[in-house]
Amino acid sequence: MNILEEIAAFKQTEVADRKSLVPVKLLEQSIYFETQPVSLKKYLQRPDLSGIIAEFKRKSPSLGMINPHAAVEKTTIGYMQAGASALSVLTDQKYFGGKSEDLTTARKYNFCPILRKDFIVDEYQIVEAKSIGADVILLIAGILETPKLNQLADFARSLGLEILLEVHDQEELERTLSDKVDVIGVNNRNLKDFTVSINTSKELAALIPDSFIKVSESGIGQPETIRELRQFRYQGFLMGEAFMKTSRPEKACADFIHALGQTAAV
Repeated sequence: MNILEEIAAFKQTEVADRKSLVPVKLLEQSIYFETQPVSLKKYLQRPDLSGIIAEFKRKSPSLGMINPHAAVEKTTIGYMQAGASALSVLTDQKYFGGKSEDLTTARKYNFCPILRKDFIVDEYQIVEAKSIGADVILLIAGILETPKLNQLADFARSLGLEILLEVHDQEELERTLSDKVDVIGVNNRNLKDFTVSINTSKELAALIPDSFIKVSESGIGQPETIRELRQFRYQGFLMGEAFMKTSRPEKACADFIHALGQTAAV
C-alpha cells in the first residue's frame, strides 16, 4: 500500500466518523451555501495574474513538518497581494496538519478561488467543501474508480463547485478525462517513492485537450520551470513547499512572482 492508498483508506473511516458528528443538514445551513463560487478556470486565464495556485500547508508525508507556525490570514492575504491566481488550502489533519477552519479563515479574507486540498472519497466531503467556503474540489484519479469519480464530479457541479482532476500518468488521464471536470492537474510527484520529475507534466501535456486548463503540480521551485511549462500550454502552477518552507511564505511568493516577471495584483 502506497501513501495515497493509505490516506484514502483512512479517509473512509474519518468520513464515517464525521457524518455521525455533523449531519449534512447542519452543513447546509452554512452561509456559503448561498454564495456563488469563484471560477478557478477564469482566474487562471487572467493575464494580470501569475497562474500560481499558492498553497497553505503545514506538513506533508514526504517532508514531515514544514511550517507549523504560519498564520493562515497573513499568509493567504500575502499570497494574493503578491499576484497569485488562486489559493489551495490543505484541510487534512492527520497527514498534512490542516483543518477545515483554515480554509474558512482564508475565505474570510480573500475573494479569489480557493481549492479545498483533501482526499475526497465521499459526497459528504463535497458538502463540507461548500460549507467551509471552497470554490473548487480536488478529485484524485489514483484513489477513485472512474464511475465513482464521475459520480463525485456530477455532485460537485450540482453545488456549483468546479473540479480539479489530478492525474499521475497516462493511464489515469485516459481513464478519467471527461467534460465533467474543469481543470486537469498533473502531479509530478511519484507517490510510491516520492521522487519528483517535471517531465511528467511535459509528457502528459500533449494528451490533454486544449479545451481543458492544464495545471502542473509539485516540484516547481524556480521561475524558469514555469516559463518552460508554459511552452507546453500549462496555465496553472500549484506551489506550496517552495513558499511554506520559508519563515515568511507570503514574501517568498512575492519574490518568486517578481522574478517571474509578472505584474503583481493587489
